[in-house]
Amino acid sequence: MIFQRTLRREMASTAFASFTILFSVCVTWTLIGILGKAAGGKVASSDVVALILFATVNYLPTILILTSFISVLMVVTRSYRDSEMVVWFASGLSLTRWVAPVLTFGLPMVLLTAALSFVAAPWAKEKSTEYVERFAKREDLQKVSPGQFRESSSANRIFFVEGVAGETSVVQNVFVNTVDKNGTAVIVAREGVISTGPKGERYLVLKNGRRYQGVPGQSDFQTMEFDTYSMRVTSQAQDLDSERDTDSVPTMELLADNSNSGRAELLWRIASPATCLVLVLLAIPLGFVNPRAGSSANLIIALLIFFSYTNAVKLVEASVRQGKFTFALSWWPLHLMAALTVLGLFAWRLNLNHRYHPLALLAAMKRSRNAGKNAAANKSVAP
Repeated sequence: MIFQRTLRREMASTAFASFTILFSVCVTWTLIGILGKAAGGKVASSDVVALILFATVNYLPTILILTSFISVLMVVTRSYRDSEMVVWFASGLSLTRWVAPVLTFGLPMVLLTAALSFVAAPWAKEKSTEYVERFAKREDLQKVSPGQFRESSSANRIFFVEGVAGETSVVQNVFVNTVDKNGTAVIVAREGVISTGPKGERYLVLKNGRRYQGVPGQSDFQTMEFDTYSMRVTSQAQDLDSERDTDSVPTMELLADNSNSGRAELLWRIASPATCLVLVLLAIPLGFVNPRAGSSANLIIALLIFFSYTNAVKLVEASVRQGKFTFALSWWPLHLMAALTVLGLFAWRLNLNHRYHPLALLAAMKRSRNAGKNAAANKSVAP
């Protein structure tokens, strides 16, 4: 019990450190991407924090899988490096005795990964899509940030405003550059507001301004002052049909979806907790390291295994989405092969006669020391 408590405490502290690093990298990467979209006018600046939270929840299953794998691997590797495993095996204890404490640490991580994959991640994806679509369907002037030039959704107007009055559609000191079949027109006004016509059409009503039509210096150049000027606001985003992606569909609805995309998304959600469980167990036999050698190679191999496993799941998911494989014959073979690999590695490490087994290494080290002592003794008694 002392051993198990110490082991769980060490794995928990390692997991906390690993999760903190991975989470910080993920948040930083997400922040850069979303800030770029906000600067490009694709999302509202006021929604940046919410979008970062939603994106982070989406990445949490992958972060937890990698955290669990690395935490168990680093603890087992440290035990080998500090020769604790040599004492462990010399005491007649098997490597399989590590399974129980590792599962005690890993099963809550597997359950948390499943909850995030089946419930939290689809909800976060749906909310993120709602925020983006809500901004895309706003009127042209509502998208404009004070002090920035912004192109309209119809790509024939450029807006610039100096200020926004409250939470309404009223903007102040408006500049509008319009290009149409009649040429280029520039309109400046003190104030603008969006109004709705009797048939639901949208108009931008400008007040106290001027309109310039044509090229200055030419005979067809026109200047007009107005108290009120209305122009039709066209927004192509209003006509977009927002279909919900399969990755934002709740799991209960996804179970009733027999389409290829729905089956592929369900396969991916099932794969997350299964991958977490397999990799946690794989870390036990994979953590072996020669005490005389470094332990960095183990971490590199672990990362390669993680990315290879994840890419293999993605490949199977893409095959199901394209209709090449059926869901019933696709969701389990990869995980079964990984589980058999874990069993094979356990059997390999439990083979006492293998030259890489810790007991064999201990015997080899003793033989090497004895041979060195004998050689030194023979040299000292030689005439």
